[in-house]
Amino acid sequence: MPTSDRPEARFSYEGLDRIIHERARLSVLTSLVSHPRGLAFPDLKRLCGLTDGNLSRHLAVLQEADLVSLEKGYDQNRPQTLCRLTPSGRTRFLDYLGVLEQVVRDAAQAAGKPQNAAGKPQNAAGKTQGAAGHDRSGHDRSGLAEPV
Repeated sequence: MPTSDRPEARFSYEGLDRIIHERARLSVLTSLVSHPRGLAFPDLKRLCGLTDGNLSRHLAVLQEADLVSLEKGYDQNRPQTLCRLTPSGRTRFLDYLGVLEQVVRDAAQAAGKPQNAAGKPQNAAGKTQGAAGHDRSGHDRSGLAEPV
């Protein structure tokens, strides 16, 4: 029986892949999953808010794990690197997101927040909330006062 199926390890979340879970790599993979044809290095850098060196290093880690592929070529006689999710990278990332959604559901349930039929946390008015306490309209529903 997998550890996460045992009652004493219910919250172990073994599917949270350490390679994916790092903030910058999560940003890279989210950008690439939303652009199935791939992204040029400068576009990916801009979307993720990373420097050239930082993005290069994270892409190397993701490439080594077979999550992304890098294609070097030319666009109008200028060198270009195209970054794409690999088929196995897409599968691993979507599996990871499923585990992450379970973390959010478990945390909301443990905090006593009501959930809708899809298992998504809701606020007191019954509106679906995101992980940061915002409803789908983008309004803060966390109950915290606005900063002065």
